[in-house]
Amino acid sequence: VSPAQFIPLAEESGLIAPIGQWVIEEACRLLQNWQRDPALAGLTLSVNVSARQFRQRDFIGDVRATVLASGIDPRRLTLELTESLVVDDVAGAIEKMHALRSLGIAFSLDDFGTGYSSLSYLKRLPLSELKIDQSFVRDIESDSNDAVIVRTIIAMAQSLGLAVIAEGVETESQRLYLRQNGCTAFQGWLFGRPRPAAEFTAALATGERAVPGTQS
Repeated sequence: VSPAQFIPLAEESGLIAPIGQWVIEEACRLLQNWQRDPALAGLTLSVNVSARQFRQRDFIGDVRATVLASGIDPRRLTLELTESLVVDDVAGAIEKMHALRSLGIAFSLDDFGTGYSSLSYLKRLPLSELKIDQSFVRDIESDSNDAVIVRTIIAMAQSLGLAVIAEGVETESQRLYLRQNGCTAFQGWLFGRPRPAAEFTAALATGERAVPGTQS
């Protein structure tokens, strides 16, 4: 079931917060298993956080307790926030992000460029990376405006000392264009479709290249 179908329903029903917490717990469980295996210990895992979940009064405490109880290296966990989530309450978002950043947890700004981007808040956020939205990547070879936006995001991320990941990379030509312009991390169907964690780790064990999140 596409996230576009179930996430709005989860938001409306109020179930998004407990679902989000369950996802973080599962992420920590996976990282806990991976760090026992030398071949997988270097993997990181990113988790999308919804606005409603992030605004929960006990969000910081829940995440901290989950991470500490799992015994994982917090640096292997990245929380992905959207621009709209951050701009609704910049000061509050920064405070929460710093609280978790102190544990070692990283933050990524998802779907960058689709919201109300502001350099004034961007420089204040304790981010590790920006993610180029797939809407800009899709027509990168045929739409000059998309190409300019992508190059600008890459240059800005590099200037701010942030990693940059391109979403929705589906063709080799898209990957080559992005790489030629300084983007070295990609996410998309060119590398693999979503799959259960067991299949993902099995693919890594066999040396399969086409796995989600592959960096080149």
